Amino acid sequence: MKITVTAETPVDEKLAATVTIPAADVDKAIAKTYKDIAKKYNFQGFRRGHAPRPVIDGIIGREAVLAQATNDLLNAAEPMMLEELDVTPVGRVSFGPEGADPELAAQGADYVVTATIGVRPTAELESYDAPEINLPPMEATEAEIDWQINQLLTYQVTYEDVEEDREVVEGDIVSVDIENVEGAGHLAGKNRMLALNGQQVAPELQAGIIGMKKGETKEISWTHSHEHEGETHSHTFTVKVTLNAIKKAVTPELDDEIAKKYGYDDVAAFREAVKEEIEGDKKTTIPSLKEDRVVEAIGKQLKLETVPEAYQNEIFNELASEFLSQLQRQNISLDMFLRARGLKSDDFIADLHVQAEERARQSLALDAVAAKLGLEATEDDIRAEFERAGVEDVDAGIKEWRDQGRLPAIRDSIRRTKALDWLVENAKVNTVDEVAERAKAEAEAADGEKDAE
Repeated sequence: MKITVTAETPVDEKLAATVTIPAADVDKAIAKTYKDIAKKYNFQGFRRGHAPRPVIDGIIGREAVLAQATNDLLNAAEPMMLEELDVTPVGRVSFGPEGADPELAAQGADYVVTATIGVRPTAELESYDAPEINLPPMEATEAEIDWQINQLLTYQVTYEDVEEDREVVEGDIVSVDIENVEGAGHLAGKNRMLALNGQQVAPELQAGIIGMKKGETKEISWTHSHEHEGETHSHTFTVKVTLNAIKKAVTPELDDEIAKKYGYDDVAAFREAVKEEIEGDKKTTIPSLKEDRVVEAIGKQLKLETVPEAYQNEIFNELASEFLSQLQRQNISLDMFLRARGLKSDDFIADLHVQAEERARQSLALDAVAAKLGLEATEDDIRAEFERAGVEDVDAGIKEWRDQGRLPAIRDSIRRTKALDWLVENAKVNTVDEVAERAKAEAEAADGEKDAE
């Protein structure tokens, strides 16, 4: 089948296109529909597959036949139209007048129908220049080595009693005995170490422990509610808590003995090994980090106040599908993931919407750069894309995607990749020891808090 497509300039993220299907193809579609119906049903007095058109019209109805033929024509024409226009639709393509079904095809006449295609908005950028970004150096800095070693030393941390006779405050680590009174058997235990950091225990339990002093015993109760399968369930917990001690974490100083625990002769050898590990890791992470920061920076140049809801929802669905696929590969359900991280489903969905808007803005920004630079996706580019994906029969793969009207999405991806490559190649990079700067900022903040006290 061959079609003719003419399109107008998009308005409000809607592209109107007129599709014309030649009369010969219309007649073939109608003939095929009659043949399919004749084979599918038994018509009295006729062998299966041999019922004439007047009989089928009288029983099935000519309008029903033409409706099926029209539907088949539109299903065949849609991917051809998308390929002809090189457009990736946002949402479903609709045919015919808005809110109404398309007219039916007629025997012996060209079929002309209007299609409405949701498209991405065309946006401008404040600047099309490659952005200026900060990146850590390829070589490991002393601050990075120190940070990595401090992380390793946390495995050697010991906990000592705080000698000061004082009340428990938020952020303390405490040793407690917990006796179950009601519904809290999972919390019971002797000399339990709890970090009162707002993450380890229920807020009500933490609030009850704060203010206690060594040797004090206190009964604490609270109610927890959660939804399951649309129903709200409440559980009451009561525990008796005895405060044994307030603890402080003591991280050992790095010396040769500690280095030996990690398999090195001395501190110098330990530091050199950590340095090599950091630099090896940077060889793979910094190129990706550069791309991420370039995309983030160019996304901020987008002159678009609000991303259209339809496009944002499309990206949201893509992100959700990607995430659920990752969980499935790890044999983890979404419910298990949320429980393990203490997340509420509403908060998770809200965060996913934020990510979707950010990705949508970045994609539109890359589209704008590609258009400004006149970047195109050639047939060789498409073949290379299928080859990189490991498709065995590239020609068959390309044909399948073309027949399904999905090649425009591949071209979009190629153009964006070319735009990103240009931005990365031309970006101005400032080398910054970010770990040292972060440590400095944290020290200054701590000094500020001390001065405030």
